[in-house]
Amino acid sequence: MAQEPRLGPSDELALNEALLRLNGRAWGVAFGLLFGGGLFLATIILVLKGGENVGAHLGLLGVYLPGYSVSFLGGLVGFVYMFVIGYAVGRLIGIVYNRMIGAPS
Repeated sequence: MAQEPRLGPSDELALNEALLRLNGRAWGVAFGLLFGGGLFLATIILVLKGGENVGAHLGLLGVYLPGYSVSFLGGLVGFVYMFVIGYAVGRLIGIVYNRMIGAPS
């Protein structure tokens, strides 16, 4: 019967550090897709729903996101803006978490 290789203290430390460390880029992309996709989906649902005053409240995001409107093209513009914002938030979460546990970013 073959014995399993034993890890030394330095190997265990390296393994724990690798398992605990967050990948900031992956978190950034995940949050970017979540934020961007959410705004795009909400915009498209309102456009398809139609009506007299389509997305009056959601349209107020145009104040903070220049070029955004409740339309198909506005949904694409909003997706880009929110992807960038979500990427920054996810990346920030990864950086802060890795610094808190003492792992390199």
